[in-house]
Amino acid sequence: MARWTISSGSKFEELAGYSRAVVDGEWIFVSGTAGYDFASNTISDDAAEQTRQCLATISATLEKAHASLKDVVRVRVYVAAREDVMAVSRVLGAAFSDPRPTNTTIVCGFAMEEMKVELEVTALKRA
Repeated sequence: MARWTISSGSKFEELAGYSRAVVDGEWIFVSGTAGYDFASNTISDDAAEQTRQCLATISATLEKAHASLKDVVRVRVYVAAREDVMAVSRVLGAAFSDPRPTNTTIVCGFAMEEMKVELEVTALKRA
């Protein structure tokens, strides 16, 4: 199986020298994805909306790898403010169904002040 990469066109990918995702065989590793709308280069000030945008970017990335959110086996959630954890969790709960992926949620700081959430996922394409 070949190893290949996917880019979303984010300015951060070129700046920091990373790919949005690496596809290695049946595995897909998606980099931490912020809630930026890369088409309009904007970001909402609402954590739930940022989460929805993260999922949209991740979903589009997975589609390029011939997969979907149903193939996600692990989610890492980074949230800037503890008070946003429940809003972010509700969006994730609506996005993922059985079998649900594993989840680790961490409250942390971000390099960009407007960021409230970042998601990182690992997916395994099902045969």
